[in-house]
Amino acid sequence: MIFDTHAHYDDEAFAQDREAVIASLAGCGVRRVVNVGANRQSTEASLALADRYPFFRAAVGVHPSDTGEFENGQADLDWLRRCAAHPRAVAVGEIGLDYHWDTPERPIQKKWFEAQLAVAREKELPVIIHSREAAQDTLEIIKAAGGADFSMVIHCFSYHVEMAREYLNLGYYLGIGGVVTFTNGQKLKEVVQYMPLDRILLETDCPYLAPMPHRKHHARNWSGFLPLVAEEIARLKGITPKEVEQVTWQNACRFYRLPETLEGLEGGTHGETH
Repeated sequence: MIFDTHAHYDDEAFAQDREAVIASLAGCGVRRVVNVGANRQSTEASLALADRYPFFRAAVGVHPSDTGEFENGQADLDWLRRCAAHPRAVAVGEIGLDYHWDTPERPIQKKWFEAQLAVAREKELPVIIHSREAAQDTLEIIKAAGGADFSMVIHCFSYHVEMAREYLNLGYYLGIGGVVTFTNGQKLKEVVQYMPLDRILLETDCPYLAPMPHRKHHARNWSGFLPLVAEEIARLKGITPKEVEQVTWQNACRFYRLPETLEGLEGGTHGETH
C-alpha cells in the first residue's frame, strides 16, 4: 500500500476531473492521502476533501509565500486553531520559509512561521515544513521553537547531505518525491542513499514535480506516479520497491498518528472508517 503524504488535489489543475482521479487511486495501490493546505482557501478545501473521502486527511496552514494574507493577527491564528481542531486534520502545514521570491518580506515570513509553529505545539500536531533557499534560517527558527520536541517532515527536501543530517539528528522525516528521479537530482539521490529508510516519507506535491519519464512531457503529477519514486528509492537503497512501499507506509502512519491497518475498505473513493 502507498501513502501519499503531501498532495494538493484541491488545486485547479484537477478542476475538470478531480473526482475521477481520486476514485482511481485505490486501483494504483494508493490507500491514504494527506491533502496539504497552502493558504486559507486551500486549507479549508483540504478539510472538505478529508470530510468527503474517508482515506483522505488534511494538513492545515499557510505557505510562506502566502503569509501576506495574515492581516488580522490573533483572528488569523484563531482561524488556524479552529482548523487544527478539525477531526480530520492530522498536521499543521505546509509552513516555513521561501526565499526564492522577494515577497512577502523575510521578516513577515519568519513572524508567521514562528506563530504557526506555536499553534502546532499548542495543538500537539506534527508539522510539514516548506523550506526553499532558506536552510539556515529554517533550522534556527525550528530549534528556537523547540527543536526535537516537534514531530516534523521537511517536505520536498532540497538541501545537501549535511543539512539532512541536521534534521535527521532532530528525529525528523524527509519528504521524497519526483525530484529523486530527475537526471539532475544527484544531490537528493545522495541524501536518500545516506538517510535511514525509516525516515523517508513518500510524497507527490501534486500537481507539481512529476517524476521521470513524465516530467519531460510536462505531465500533471498525481499519486499514481508514486511507484516510480519508490522504484528509484529502492534502486538507491538496494532493496525492492515493495519494501520501500511497506516501510514508507509504516513511517507515514507513525508520523501522522494513524493506524497501519485499514478498516471498512470499499474501494474507489472510500477508505478506512477511523
